[in-house]
Amino acid sequence: MDFEKTFEFLRKISRNNNRDWFEKNKPRYLEIKNEFELFIGELLHKMIQFDESLAGLDPKKLVFRIYRDIRFSKDKTPYKTFISAGLSAAGKGTGIPGYYLQIEPGNKTILAVGLYLPSAENLTKIRQEIDYNGDRLTEIANEKTFKKSFGTFWAEDKLKTMPKGYPKDHPHIELLKLKSFMVIRNFKDSEVTDKKFLSKLVDSMKSAKPLNDFLTEGLS
Repeated sequence: MDFEKTFEFLRKISRNNNRDWFEKNKPRYLEIKNEFELFIGELLHKMIQFDESLAGLDPKKLVFRIYRDIRFSKDKTPYKTFISAGLSAAGKGTGIPGYYLQIEPGNKTILAVGLYLPSAENLTKIRQEIDYNGDRLTEIANEKTFKKSFGTFWAEDKLKTMPKGYPKDHPHIELLKLKSFMVIRNFKDSEVTDKKFLSKLVDSMKSAKPLNDFLTEGLS
């Protein structure tokens, strides 16, 4: 996939985020969308080799729409300034552990793995799993490739105090405070346009699969 041209088109959307411009340039968007679907198909093929739960997915159904839902937003611009896809056993749907790729110019491309804001019921289940097997999650987070790719858990929405039912001196206090169980890797534009981008994605996703396994086990 030619990500240089994709970035160029997305930058133009940022400067011309209106329906008239988009409709005039829709053929170019459809071309980029098709290329991205092919890229996701190639990525999916490589991921199935280490995550069989993704087998049978249709790459075309994993790519998110570029149209924004502006019904409840103060920002009424109609189009996203990025292209994205979600990969999980349930397709691109959220609610279960999975992988999310967002391609955006300006060094804003991200790969996220894990589970974003689980329901109250599922949050309770995961915290219980951490209570029982927190050492295992710590071991996953400290694995060399995982740590190099993602660093620490995304914690922007974590609790300031301990969740009810757990002691303040719990050995996994920081993990129990999390409300999302997710890690994020950022990519510079130069990394995305590099021929090694696909292999970097695969290596990072493979290193993070044990996190999804841990979360899936906790939810079962």
